[in-house]
Amino acid sequence: MKVLFTYDYGPEKMNKVIDLGYELVYKYEGTITNTLDIEDIDILVCYNPFQRLDISKLYNLKWIQLSSIGIDQVPKEIVLERGITVTNNKSGYSIPIGEWIVLKTLELLKNSKRFYKNQEEKIYKLDTSLLELYNKTIVFIGTGSIAVEAAKRFSGFGVKILGINTSGRNVEYFDKCYSIDEIDDVIKQADVLVLSIPSTEKTYHLINKENIKLLKRNSVIVNISRGNIIKEDDLVDALKEGIIAGAALDVFETEPLPKDSPLWELENVIITPHNSWISEMRNERRFNIIYENLKRYVNGEPLKNIVNIIKGY
Repeated sequence: MKVLFTYDYGPEKMNKVIDLGYELVYKYEGTITNTLDIEDIDILVCYNPFQRLDISKLYNLKWIQLSSIGIDQVPKEIVLERGITVTNNKSGYSIPIGEWIVLKTLELLKNSKRFYKNQEEKIYKLDTSLLELYNKTIVFIGTGSIAVEAAKRFSGFGVKILGINTSGRNVEYFDKCYSIDEIDDVIKQADVLVLSIPSTEKTYHLINKENIKLLKRNSVIVNISRGNIIKEDDLVDALKEGIIAGAALDVFETEPLPKDSPLWELENVIITPHNSWISEMRNERRFNIIYENLKRYVNGEPLKNIVNIIKGY
């Protein structure tokens, strides 16, 4: 079987794939195009080569292993038409993103952005507006592996942790979970609203002016899912008008975030460039998931993290 990697994990790891019996081809994702030597690949291991690579011309392609959790970059019509299996990197980035969620929540409540700015300007000034995380209610929209890792870390702070998912099923580290149909009632309780839900047609602009106004005035929003979960203009208005206290955003409707976005200018917003998943362990965990699935595939065993293309996760 022939596998195409669009990222080089180094000779030691790539040789482990070869030792499984695969014919391995590497093409850099940033410059990849359709060429004769890859048209017969069985497996594609990648993040997002799809703007440059036409997978409809890969006549033998049976499986795509993504290095991302999200799948919105995948050409879904081709995948469905051809019956191509897609697996993702679910849980591969959950620990660093879980840490980021806790970090940014604390920075919002402790007004860290203002202190950093004061430090740069050598201003020594007390701030008496800081809040405690203790006894707050954290509401997660989406209770997958990222939310679980964040909830696990929040649990030591003496907080109440609520989750919203499709069915209201119970999830470890959550005090209680509710179905998505109960979203308006649940988010009213939130001191911190964390968005960790996949991007689908149903979740597009799930958070908008109608439900933002249900939040407490001193509440904050943390978004690590996808930018289009929030209607960005409505969020900007809410932040300007003091309907909510602040937001920590790692994702945006347009990325990179345009220089003329009003989000850059807001004092109560923390911005990072889709960076929450980064840690020194990212390649190790990512490759471990890829390798485990390649081993399963060659042995005829069920793959991990198979994605439902129609549902979008």
